[in-house]
Formats: sequence, C-alpha cells, structure tokens
Amino acid sequence: MEMSNHNSKRKRDADDYDEDDNEAGRPAPPGVSNGEIDLSLLEALEKSQQNPVEALDLKTVKKLVLSFERRLKENIAARLKYPDQPEKFADSEVELHDEIQKLKVLAGGPEFYPELVNLGTVASITSLLNHENTDIAIDVVALLQDLTDEDVLEDNDEPAQVLVDALIENNALELLVQNLSRLSDADPDESAAIYNTLATIENFIEVKPSVAELVCERTKIMKWLLGRLKVKEFDSNKQYASEILAILLQNSSANQKRLGQMNGVDAILQAVAAYKSKDPKTSDEEELVENLFDSLCCLLMPLENKERFVKSEGVELMIIIMNQKKLCYGSAIRALDFAMTNYPPACERFVDVMGLKTAFPAFMGKIPLSKKNKKRYKEELEERLVSLVASLFGGILRGSRRDRLLSKFVENECEKIDRLMELYIRYSDRVKKEAAEFDQLELDDLEMDEDEKYNRKLEVGLYTLQLIAVILGHLWTSEHPRIRARIELLLKQLKLTKQDVKDILQEYHDNIGDFNGPEEKERTQSKIQRFISAL
Repeated sequence: MEMSNHNSKRKRDADDYDEDDNEAGRPAPPGVSNGEIDLSLLEALEKSQQNPVEALDLKTVKKLVLSFERRLKENIAARLKYPDQPEKFADSEVELHDEIQKLKVLAGGPEFYPELVNLGTVASITSLLNHENTDIAIDVVALLQDLTDEDVLEDNDEPAQVLVDALIENNALELLVQNLSRLSDADPDESAAIYNTLATIENFIEVKPSVAELVCERTKIMKWLLGRLKVKEFDSNKQYASEILAILLQNSSANQKRLGQMNGVDAILQAVAAYKSKDPKTSDEEELVENLFDSLCCLLMPLENKERFVKSEGVELMIIIMNQKKLCYGSAIRALDFAMTNYPPACERFVDVMGLKTAFPAFMGKIPLSKKNKKRYKEELEERLVSLVASLFGGILRGSRRDRLLSKFVENECEKIDRLMELYIRYSDRVKKEAAEFDQLELDDLEMDEDEKYNRKLEVGLYTLQLIAVILGHLWTSEHPRIRARIELLLKQLKLTKQDVKDILQEYHDNIGDFNGPEEKERTQSKIQRFISAL
C-alpha cells in the first residue's frame, strides 16, 4: 500500500496565488476562493508587501537588528511603566510594528541568518509571539513565515538549518501553537495569521523533518487541528489544517499512535462522514477530503488504530460510502485496504456487514469512473481491490465466513476466477515487459543490481501479481473441486502451468521483508511455501 506524498509545498501569499495554484490543489490563503480575491480579507497579507527594498550586507543586518532591539526594549519599558494606560505605550507599539516589518527584508539574504542567530535576535523575535498585543504576535508570525519560506530557503540549506534550529531552541514551536488559541477566523487579520502559522510549521518540517514529531511532542497542535476539522463550514484554513495533519502522520508511527490515543480515528471518521452522500463543492474542498482520507490511511497503520476503526464502525461507514458511489468511492476502498491488511477482526466485520456484496462488483470492474485520469484511477482501484481480497483470504481462515468468501468464486460460473486470471495475465505481461527491458539494458552494457531490478518490477505491478498468485493459492488449497477445475481449465486455455504461478510465489517468498517483525515474516513465508507445495 502506498501513501500519498505531502512533500509538495504551498504558495502562501495572495499576491503569489493564481489559478494554476488552484489547479495544482494548493490551498488558497484566507480571502482567495476559486480565483476571486476578497480585498478586505487580504488587507493583512498585503500590508507586508509594502516594505522598501534595501541592499543587504552585514552592516545593514546589524543596523536593522539594533533598531529592532531598541524599539523592543522601549516597548517593554513603556508597558512596565504604564501597564494600565495603553495611550502611553501605543506609540512604542506602532514603532515596534514598523521595525518588525523592516526585518522582513532579511528574507532577501538567508546567508545572513547565522549572523541573526549569533546576535541573539531569534530569542527576541520568538518572545514576541507571547506579546499582549495580538497584532504584534501576528506581525511576528508573518515575519517567521517569510524568513522560512521555501522560495527563500532554496539552495540555502545550511543557513536554513541554523535559523530553524535556533527558533526551535527558543521555543518557537510552543509559542506558535499557543498563539493559535487566541486567534479567530472571524477576524481577517487573525485568519491570515492562522494560515501563516500553519505555513511556518510546514516550512520548519521541510527544513528539518524531525520537527513533525517534535511539534506533536511539545505542543497541542494535534488537538488544535482536530478541533479545526470539526468546524462544519469549509474554508482555506480548514483545508490547510487537514493537510498539516496528513503531513504530521505521513511518516511517523509515534504521531499515528498519539493521535489514535486522542480519539483521532473517530474524529477523522466523523469529518469524512460529512461526505458519505454528497460530493465536495469545489476543487479546494475536494483536496480537503483527500487529505482526510490520507490522514485516515496513515492512522490505520498501527494495529491499535485498526481496532479503534472497527469499534467506531469505520468498516460500515466505508461500505456506505462505496454504495453511494460518490467522489469518495475510491478513497473508501483504500481505507478498507489499510484497515484489513493483517487485521482479521476488520475482515470478519467486513463480511458480517455485507461487504462482499459491495466489494465484488467493483472487483469485477464495475467501478464508478472518476473525473481524474480514468485509466490510472481504475488501475489503482483494481490493485486496492486485489489487496483487499487477499486480506480477506488471509484474515478469514475457517467457518461460515470463509465459506461465504469461497462461494463468491463459484457463483455465476466462477466469473471471479475468470476475472482473477484476466488480471493475472495483464500484470504478468507488464512485469515480463519490464524484465525484457532489463535484458536490453544489459546488452547495452548498463548494469542493474538485483534489488534495483526487483524494485522496478514492483513499480509496474509485481506486488499486485504476487497477491493474485496468493489468492490463487488460497483458492487451490480450499480443495473445492469446481474452483480447482476452473483454475486448471483457465491455465490450459492461457497456455500457462501451475509452475508459472509457483515461480511468482517463490519470488514473493524470497523477498518478503520483516517490516511487520520477524514472526510475521516467518508466518507469511510458511503460508506461501504451503501454496507452492500444494500447487
């Protein structure tokens, strides 16, 4: 099973946002919807664009920093001296705001970031995220977003690392997330700041991937994100929250388990349930739904979350979504594939709630077509459904459920076995074609090692071919006379032998990794060996 990749970065500012960004699935900043810009909502974002450009050198950097530190000191002093008289410190606040805006010019010279860190300015900047005046904290969020923007940090890996490390050391993650709790989407400036905060956290992760776990360990970001997803109305910040959640879960077992313990499986299922019988209204909302399903599939990696999924009636919800045949149809199949892989209770629940009746028409190719690349979409679902059927056979070994599963391959003159062999031929041909290309490369003196060859074959469908062979192994070892007779007939018609299937199973056996632990590897290899011996 493959996860979607969330490494693509987002454009942040409305000035940079155009219809191409929308088509690429990037969330628009607050105030941009379907290419139309609400100027009142964008006022906060536009203010930051009006700074005079100043030629940057070390002298200028020190001058900017000194001026900023001076205004900060004056503001702190004024607030301490006149805590209950805002008019007495208002001027110093305006001046501090102006100095923060001037610091944005530093984004034009990331090579000076180490100097910024050496001067101790990072501590001063991050401390302002706690400022009593929310507007000042908002200024700092915008500054941090500018300084860490992907376009700025491109080809400046070392300075980027230095800055992000210093920001983390000075509690920027904690302060950014704490600040979120006092921001409201109802206020345009604060809504823009929420967006910029999420953008900054994503920028940190881009520079330093370990931040994905760090921010979840040190802050309540996950709780905030789940809360934001519970808001029924759709907007760009809800969409961005869904994306950040998917990024945090993507490659982190610790985060997947952490969110599971926070009732995250149920929360995501509730968010997904809103789309069980209706489609998203816009491409941006469609992106939100994809992010929710990406998060759900990531959550379903740890065993304990599969259990939570079954208890929260996730299997039933996915079957309802499939039966509605809306946009989420394919995503529901993907989620079921993750839930049922190496987890028999999900397979048993699937059979008990009439999942076979829903899944097998899809297995036979009756799939509602997507607006996307129809050929690739259909192929991806075919691969998911093969994996799902293989999981059913692996998870339901005996009893009436097993009989119901096997009966599906006997009914209608064994049409499911015919379909299985049709898929076998298609994927086998692809793998053979790829292998022939290896031979040609070797004739051209371009050598490939065995691991590289195997991975290339996996990319063109070897894993699906292996699962088809596994399903054939299960069917053969059922010793059902009609099933065996049909398999033998089809092999003969297709000019294949059982040895061809054995060869695929043997290659699978020899390459099983221990991702799920040595015991699971041994168990799987033992099962495959039984199929090879029986065929």
